Amino acid sequence: MEETINIVLVIIGGLVFFLGVVSEVIKKLNFSEPIAALLFGVLLSSAVSGVFNPDVWSHTLLEEVARLAVAVGVMGVALRVPFSYTRKHWKSVALMLILTMPFRWIASSVLIYWITGFGFTVSLLIGAIVTPTDPILTLSVVSGKLAEKNLPGRLRHFLLTESGSNEGLAYLFVILPILLMTLKPAEALSRWTVHTLLWEISFSIILGAAAGYISGRMLRSAKSKGTIDSSSYYSYCLALTLLVLGGVKLLKGEGILAVFAAGTIFSMVSTEEERHEEEHVVEGVDRFFMVPIFTLLGLVLPWQEWAKLGWEGLILAFLILLLHRLPILLFTRSFIPDIRNNPDMLFAGWFGPVGIGAFYYSQVSMRHTGIMEIWPVVSLIICMSIFLHGVTATPFTKLYGKHTLQKPEYSKEKTEDQKSRLQNKEHFKVKSLQEVLKR
Repeated sequence: MEETINIVLVIIGGLVFFLGVVSEVIKKLNFSEPIAALLFGVLLSSAVSGVFNPDVWSHTLLEEVARLAVAVGVMGVALRVPFSYTRKHWKSVALMLILTMPFRWIASSVLIYWITGFGFTVSLLIGAIVTPTDPILTLSVVSGKLAEKNLPGRLRHFLLTESGSNEGLAYLFVILPILLMTLKPAEALSRWTVHTLLWEISFSIILGAAAGYISGRMLRSAKSKGTIDSSSYYSYCLALTLLVLGGVKLLKGEGILAVFAAGTIFSMVSTEEERHEEEHVVEGVDRFFMVPIFTLLGLVLPWQEWAKLGWEGLILAFLILLLHRLPILLFTRSFIPDIRNNPDMLFAGWFGPVGIGAFYYSQVSMRHTGIMEIWPVVSLIICMSIFLHGVTATPFTKLYGKHTLQKPEYSKEKTEDQKSRLQNKEHFKVKSLQEVLKR
């Protein structure tokens, strides 16, 4: 056991180090870090080299690891997006969630029902599992030098905020089919309305927001009194994530949504200087948690079950990725202020990746229902999303920049983004100089 743990530490640490060194090179090659981590997991799996045997791992372990990774991802999104954007553009995000999430759920469920032949309720459950947009994969698309150069901050922040908020809200859609399978219809709807909507969702948002506000105030007080240094600050954000995730779950709430609410309010309370530090922390933490979770995913892929799905499984996965966002955005774009043109609509419609959130919700669903057929379908959709969105991120980002930001009517938006990035760089230069002078 000790030897296995040491092997895991060496492998994960080495991969994180390597991907950190060549991250920009990978993007230029139309590749992505999640793809690299996933392939590395496949290489280590029992299906290839046999270094690890995931068959002995419990679903509880996989569920909890995925839950932690999703929580870190949504906290990262909440801290990365400026609260000034959230305050001014909340309407776009809210309309995106209200108008598109139900459609994505129903569209995916219909495709699953039509192609796989699963029962209606099971199809609704799998459709709900693949509904949320993954914040970790979205972050890999809209972050980095290439994205900052070619995508306006408005669009990058819009996609990040939407991915962070719908990851927790997806619980509403996932739990309804589970309740319908385990309870009488009237009892299921009553429990979904009273317990899920009012307690697990609404109260979790309130608890998370309160935790974010209190922790933000405590941090400002500590900084003003000089009782916290930079190294303590780095652990502060991660500690807040763990505190809210575990605390809300103990109260039978939805921890992931609470974490996003906590991060959003924490960012609101923070000063501009603190927010820049938050972004600096998030970049490292996101990468550190992203690599292990996608490596783990590669280890547990159900190859034999995929073979049984055949071509129908591949067709299903592709159709879901193609149709669960684009059609609804085509009809609702005029209602969403941040979707200003066709390139915005096409980019936001395509980049709705399915990732670790679906991994987590699939484990939750199998624990509640005992339906193991969920995982082969969900995992195939996740993997196709990782590959398709990973290899198209660079060319589509360049194409967006070529056809949108180069036009005169968008020059003002591009100039504002460049000015903001320049201010951030100057901030870090001043901050580094201050640290040197203190020593």
